[in-house]
Amino acid sequence: MATEPLTKKLNCHKIIGTHNGTFHCDEVLACSMLKLLPIYSNAKIVRTRDENILKSCDIVVDVGGTYDPSLNRFDHHQRSFSGTMSSLGGLKYDIKLSSAGLIYLHYGKDIIAQVMKLVEDDDMVELVYTKVYESFIQEIDAIDNGINQYDGEPRYSISTNISARVSSLNPKWNEKNPDSEAGFFKAMKMVENEFIETVTYFKDVWLPARTIVEKAIVKRHELDASGEVIYIDEGCPWKDHLFDLENKHNICVPIKFAIFTDQNGKWRVQCVPIATKSFENRLSLLEEWRGLRDEELCRVSGIPECIFVHASGFIGGNETKEGALEMARATLRQSPP
Repeated sequence: MATEPLTKKLNCHKIIGTHNGTFHCDEVLACSMLKLLPIYSNAKIVRTRDENILKSCDIVVDVGGTYDPSLNRFDHHQRSFSGTMSSLGGLKYDIKLSSAGLIYLHYGKDIIAQVMKLVEDDDMVELVYTKVYESFIQEIDAIDNGINQYDGEPRYSISTNISARVSSLNPKWNEKNPDSEAGFFKAMKMVENEFIETVTYFKDVWLPARTIVEKAIVKRHELDASGEVIYIDEGCPWKDHLFDLENKHNICVPIKFAIFTDQNGKWRVQCVPIATKSFENRLSLLEEWRGLRDEELCRVSGIPECIFVHASGFIGGNETKEGALEMARATLRQSPP
């Protein structure tokens, strides 16, 4: 008996196909991201391994043994597949892609543009696209493909990442009358919310900070002739942007210090690390100042209104902007060329 076409059964909605049974974060997220696109916003999701049914789907993720964008087939389980963002998408990341990564590779910029309400070729979309992969999608790709975060035996396990939380929504082994479909769609809603929150963070928090840091870099010689000190005129996260913007502006003499106010209105001078998450600085505040406070620090440094210098020399405080700037200048003057 001939099978009625699936698209007819589902009133000609677009159909997203993925596998049934135990679900994982990568195909849950892949389906969620696709439904953020206008073309798939009303799509039906069919979970099956029946290839005849999958052939009736408009797009298939994480099942079928085929990666072929021209056919809208996005599986990564076949032995022949080794694609990464680096090899397929021109980004620097070399983690093997899962179905989430594949959908993000091919549709991510359009998805980001939809969430940000911008056109796809907007420069801001490109920046956020890269950051969302780095901070959100890449982790899911790695976990799904069994790629360790580091070598060696871990001292503890992490069971609260988004992949683990998705896995926990699968039916329990001893559950009576299990309903994996309900768990799948609950997981979809969870990952959709977290994906949108991530994009929104980069749009509303990360990008405005980048604008502030770029302004500080452009105007750095107005602050100090060395060009090695910047003034962050609003208390925003700056390290993540500084390294990229130094490259963008072809800065030959690296920036050593950032000055800004803290939540109490006091001034801080903070050393620029050699890398975003490094504890090693390009140039630390002077060794003889480290661990000193208040009057003793003022006496040793010869700079009025000092508050402290951390024992490691990575940050110091002063009551005034000029005092914080002088702490940076004095360190530059006494440092070897």
